Amino acid sequence: MTATEPGRPTRTRRFDVDHPHYRWVALSNTTLGMLLATVNASIVLISLPAIFRGIHLDPLEAGNVSYLLWMIMGFLVVSAVLVVLLGRLGDIYGRVRMYNLGFLVFAVSSVILSVDPLDQGAGALWLIGFRVVQGVGGAMIFANSTAILTDAFPADQRGMALGINNVAAVAGSFIGLVLGGLLSEWDWRAIFWVSVPIAVVGTVWGYRSLHELGTRRTSEMDWWGNLTFAVGLTALLVAITYGIQPYGGHPTGWTNPWVVAGLVGGVALLVAFVVIENRVPDPMFSMHLFRIRPFAMGNLASVLAATSRGGMQFMLIIWLQGIWLPLHGYDYESTPLWAGIYLLPLTVGFLVAGPLAGRLSDRYGARLFATGGLVLVALTFIGFLLIPVDFDYWMFAALLLLNGLASGLFAAPNATMVMNSVPADQRGAASGMRGTFMNSGSALSIGIFFSLMVAGLASSLPGSMRSGLAAQGVPADVAGQVADLPPVGSLFASFLGYNPIQTLLDQSGTLDQLPARNAATLTGKQFFPDLISQPFHDGLVVVFLAAAIMCLVGAVASALAGGKYVHEED
Repeated sequence: MTATEPGRPTRTRRFDVDHPHYRWVALSNTTLGMLLATVNASIVLISLPAIFRGIHLDPLEAGNVSYLLWMIMGFLVVSAVLVVLLGRLGDIYGRVRMYNLGFLVFAVSSVILSVDPLDQGAGALWLIGFRVVQGVGGAMIFANSTAILTDAFPADQRGMALGINNVAAVAGSFIGLVLGGLLSEWDWRAIFWVSVPIAVVGTVWGYRSLHELGTRRTSEMDWWGNLTFAVGLTALLVAITYGIQPYGGHPTGWTNPWVVAGLVGGVALLVAFVVIENRVPDPMFSMHLFRIRPFAMGNLASVLAATSRGGMQFMLIIWLQGIWLPLHGYDYESTPLWAGIYLLPLTVGFLVAGPLAGRLSDRYGARLFATGGLVLVALTFIGFLLIPVDFDYWMFAALLLLNGLASGLFAAPNATMVMNSVPADQRGAASGMRGTFMNSGSALSIGIFFSLMVAGLASSLPGSMRSGLAAQGVPADVAGQVADLPPVGSLFASFLGYNPIQTLLDQSGTLDQLPARNAATLTGKQFFPDLISQPFHDGLVVVFLAAAIMCLVGAVASALAGGKYVHEED
């Protein structure tokens, strides 16, 4: 409270905890934090071609695929693994304290990422290592922002507040695609610099304005639970990721003993984690929360939606950067920029529907919006299968817009459903658990959907490549060698906007032996996209059918969650 002259009423400042508008200060700061964390999860995804060129690393060379995977996965894995722990620490030591520290860690790591002084493999390791540190900061923000909002807002306004916050979280993954495309066209370091001023402002603002309102829990740290969860989930996610890479003559690595060991060991440790959490007095993962039906069903729907959304982003980037844009005359170097621009309807749809759905869920309950949203998302996946690979853009844009609107209908009501259902002193842990499911879904999508796509490509790409190369005069033995290479190489080439034909044929010296016209055709913008279009569509059928099924199962879970539910302590 701020005192005034004697006899006059006291007056509060906007940043004072008892100011009537304080909750809007909390909303704006936490929304900025969520946007920052999720933008950085996807901004690297579309900027990888510029990053690899900037550190002079050829992504098509043997062994460099691991750098590519960890550039994407490092941030996602550490976010998924640490969110629950950091949410629990927020319950014990203060949610605002952990949240503000996350902003600070994020700002420092962004600066270090942008000044990478190394080249090639060493430069990639620098980026991977400090992306992991950045992920720790992001996990601190992610784990505690939802709980801070739930503390600040009354139950009848919580859906709107969580809706805006959750819209920022999911929209950040879409905005990152556009922003990464724009910045990578200018300078790859700008991808990291853009976070610095926002993170610094957010850090100062948070320390000045946010206050602890939550109920703290005094308890001991569950070390065994933390250890088994962290190691088990990391092993599982890493094994699924490395299942993408070929092994022993197979197009994927699911028969690799290390992958199998990671899968089995990861599942075993997570089973041990569940046993431990049911026996220790102060578990990090409050298993009893799963007895609350909206919490359990809402999180199941959330992880399925996050997995399908992550898979969709990867497939759309490959579709645009590797096939559609080159077919329409765009240079490979500029495809990240234009892919981001052409994906704008996805972001617009989400930004329109998200806040509206959050407000409506306060009045009518979350079930109708969350269920209907995922059903519509599933229908858009079917729609993507029905349009040709070389589509008319208006059809593609309409499906993107509908997908964004449908995702917005689901996201905010789902967050409200989960967070309204838990006791006040469990909100930090519940927020962390929810964040873990969402981040795990994003990480899982890489291994699951790339593997499904590789399986689809493996059945038809070798034949298409062999006949296409032979038609341009490539000797049968060379055409056979190129066609028999694992399809994951062609998939990553498309993902990064590269034409691999020139690299593959240069290695054998074949291009120098061909007529100039044939060599120009093989290395031009049309040949590789034409070659991969039909095999890509075969893989797309498998991928998007799986994504549609995930969304429909998530819709059933949302329907089973019950109607409007607010925990009795509220």
